[in-house]
Amino acid sequence: MKKSFVSAATALAFGFAFATPAFAQEEAPPKPITFSGSATIVSDYRFRGVSQSDKHMAFQAGITATHESGFYAGAWGSNLAGWGQFGGSNTELDLIAGYKRSLGGGVSVDVGLTWYMYPGGADKTDFAEPYVKVSGTAGPVNLLVGVAYAPEQQALGNWSNTPESRIGDTEDNFYIWGDASTAIPSTPVTVKAHLGYSKGNPGLGPNGTSVTPTGSYIDYMVGADITFSPVTFGVSFVGTDISTAKSLYLQPNFSSTKDGSSIASGKVLFSATAAF
Repeated sequence: MKKSFVSAATALAFGFAFATPAFAQEEAPPKPITFSGSATIVSDYRFRGVSQSDKHMAFQAGITATHESGFYAGAWGSNLAGWGQFGGSNTELDLIAGYKRSLGGGVSVDVGLTWYMYPGGADKTDFAEPYVKVSGTAGPVNLLVGVAYAPEQQALGNWSNTPESRIGDTEDNFYIWGDASTAIPSTPVTVKAHLGYSKGNPGLGPNGTSVTPTGSYIDYMVGADITFSPVTFGVSFVGTDISTAKSLYLQPNFSSTKDGSSIASGKVLFSATAAF
């Protein structure tokens, strides 16, 4: 939220103009806890480049409570379909908590944990993933580098489709990414880009899916946002380097249920987000 302030010089000018004493207005002290949230409609929900909504529309919403100390907690949810269902659930609910602090010079560090939940799904679907993010600016460009590491858990295990698979297996998962964005001067447009790398389970988990399909891959995004507060409209091209041949052993799971096309191929996405 943006706050507008009246300068002291302007206040004095008004005081003299109306020939009345000027009194300093006391601002209310900032609240110790602030809330922010958003609601989004997106043409395809992509998690690290892979469709979680069977290449169809998804509705998403989230809310975050932030304490003045820098600690925060929130929740985010989306509908799912196809590969993203994790054994029966059609909903993803992420619980998030962490701590963000400024290091000075425009650089901030954010340390936290995401608990991925799939309510109503099969057993052994949920998993925890700690993360560290460092953000800052380079001239007009906003930059962010993040690392997320999920320790060994059954939901990430290799249970099928490879010779090494075994029931009850536990695996870890590693993800590193970078984001960049910059506003185009005198316009409501922001251009953005993302590049990520995943490494984890090369087989299928206990529910026929995997957080890192094919064991390791790259995902990317380039796009632009246009904001008419409080609504932001976005368009982006999202994809991965996962080829049809590379994901063959994951079939039929790793395909659209409608036409059998790849759920990791490049695609133009559209979104509309309302912030509150």
